[in-house]
Amino acid sequence: MVKVLVAGFKGRMGNTTVQMVLEHADFELVAVYDPMASEKNLNENPAYAQTDVPVFNQLVDIDTKAEVWVDFTRPDSVFENAQYALQHGISPVIGTTGLQDDQVIQLQALAKQKAVGGLIAPNFGISAVLLMQFAQKAAQYLPDVEIIEMHHDNKLDAPSGTAINTAKMIAEVRQAHKQGHPEEKETLAGARGADYEGMRIHAVRLPGYVAHEQVLFGGKGEALTIRQDSFDRISFMSGVAVAIEKIRAYQELMVGLENLL
Repeated sequence: MVKVLVAGFKGRMGNTTVQMVLEHADFELVAVYDPMASEKNLNENPAYAQTDVPVFNQLVDIDTKAEVWVDFTRPDSVFENAQYALQHGISPVIGTTGLQDDQVIQLQALAKQKAVGGLIAPNFGISAVLLMQFAQKAAQYLPDVEIIEMHHDNKLDAPSGTAINTAKMIAEVRQAHKQGHPEEKETLAGARGADYEGMRIHAVRLPGYVAHEQVLFGGKGEALTIRQDSFDRISFMSGVAVAIEKIRAYQELMVGLENLL
């Protein structure tokens, strides 16, 4: 039984993760953490009336035998959370986006020092991982590309971690260059989206959406669109489960679920 702590259990992804862990035959939920929590035990929530699991709302108070820390919190707290997990020998599985490149480097150094495995996953959906791999392959032949990501209107960061990671993977096989007309001008600031090594990334935030991405390629007389849709947060749970099962076998912090597949 893998002992799991879920951070950010008050959020929708965190709550879905709690349910998955409780239902999984090989996982044991030993604690939950959320700064917004007022209860002391998960059984104070009617939905978990039969579940005796301690609730913590401050890092300094956490007392747990957790082996894996699953984090679906906020961009402004995930770095501190990941540091705490690594320093206490707990393998972090991070689904929260918003970590800066220098923060990732610091966490990777800490993981190496502590010999603790960890994972930062811009997306836990298998279809999203495949989209990124397909897009990287396509960019070798169609280097003119734009990315459109669409999420629910409560998402705090833009563009999404998945879109940024898609752009990074494409950049590995694509020579940076400016796309569009060399003299184009935005008549409305931001109309062309964010610029990543000449690629444009557009972020959509609307109610009713969950997580979706399109990668558009254009060539002479042809175009290619690769699209991925997540209609329900349960779609991410297979990837989270894989990470929980495998991450303790590693002694480094990796970026991308594809490293475990």
